[in-house]
Amino acid sequence: MRFFRKIGIALLVCSMSGIAACDSIDDTRLPYAPVNITFANAGMWNTYGIGGALDTRAFILTPTSREPANFPYTASSATGFGGVLLVGDYYGNPVAYDMACPVECRSDVRVYVDTESRTAECPKCHSTYAIYENFGHPLSGPAAENGYGLQRYKVMQGAGNYYAITR
Repeated sequence: MRFFRKIGIALLVCSMSGIAACDSIDDTRLPYAPVNITFANAGMWNTYGIGGALDTRAFILTPTSREPANFPYTASSATGFGGVLLVGDYYGNPVAYDMACPVECRSDVRVYVDTESRTAECPKCHSTYAIYENFGHPLSGPAAENGYGLQRYKVMQGAGNYYAITR
């Protein structure tokens, strides 16, 4: 009886490790790029942040592009590899992703939000990603086939509704 119990435990451990390996998502495929977007007070957050659940905002700062155009970027501001997509998850909590598609790995190939399907989609490879839940995991396309998820960034809240998005 002990023999079968040991075999059963060994099979359980092997099957669980196999399941974990199949579900691993690579969300670090993009080259390193700094991220620093600061909302110094509640007024800035109310103007440029997200209002709640399912709300989105893109932040792109390059030598030729500035989105939102009137956001008070500073010398230390940085928006990652392809820009930052700030979303409110289903509970209204802020979550941030890099906008560059991890399949394409190009800073100028950015996902966009499809409000009807409530996903982000790459215009080039047509991979889709869960942005309001599941932390940017791939849903379809080459990203799902290869297990490439969106790069996630930290959204921190300080005293007085100060928010910062960092790497």
